[in-house]
Amino acid sequence: MNDAKIRLYVEHSLGQGQSIALSREHAHYLFGVMRLSVGAAILLFNGTEDGEWRAEVIVAGKRNGIVKCTFQTQSLQLPPNLWLMFAPIKKSRTDFIVEKATEMGVSCILPVQTDFTNAKRIQLDRLQAHAVEAAEQCGGTFVPRVQDMQPFDKALAELGDRQLLFCDEKMVGEKPIMRKTPGPWAILIGPEGGFSKRERDHLSSLKQSCTISLGPRILRADTAAVAALTIWQMTLGDW
Repeated sequence: MNDAKIRLYVEHSLGQGQSIALSREHAHYLFGVMRLSVGAAILLFNGTEDGEWRAEVIVAGKRNGIVKCTFQTQSLQLPPNLWLMFAPIKKSRTDFIVEKATEMGVSCILPVQTDFTNAKRIQLDRLQAHAVEAAEQCGGTFVPRVQDMQPFDKALAELGDRQLLFCDEKMVGEKPIMRKTPGPWAILIGPEGGFSKRERDHLSSLKQSCTISLGPRILRADTAAVAALTIWQMTLGDW
């Protein structure tokens, strides 16, 4: 029987009978906020082949605690080999993009510094924490790694032969059609000001670039990320 409703990401190995010492933050959340006590059940995952495990609280303190794995509830479920590359925007909207990318299924999240990107830096630890929280809430067993922001040209150079879905606001009004080439892909979402001519020319020159419209209306960058992920997942993903 799986009677656990709270899920936590932990950086510990998980297995039958494995005891895990909780961090101070996790202990406060479980015992101070959620008011759990000894004997309560929770779910743990660590993003590895260990998958997800039901665990039972055996020590409950205000600042510490210990839980013990009882049985595995899910095996590791890897997302498709899909990167989301996007130009960071306002903080709350960038947080939204990271959360939704995690929920919808990507293997890596890469912020990109374009010519018109307003954000000069990102708070990497905060964004990674949002990815963890999204995985905890959506039932996922894998947490995509959020990379540090890279310049546009360097980010594209790292694609190798990975297929690239380039969402071009200049094609607004056209039907969104993408090719069904199997293998690893990346989705690229531009900044609120769009891509510069130099960047657009660079993207058009890439043999693996697939340029599509996202429908009859110009979308905000955070909405565009969700729309593009939906199109890709419906065409080539695990939906």
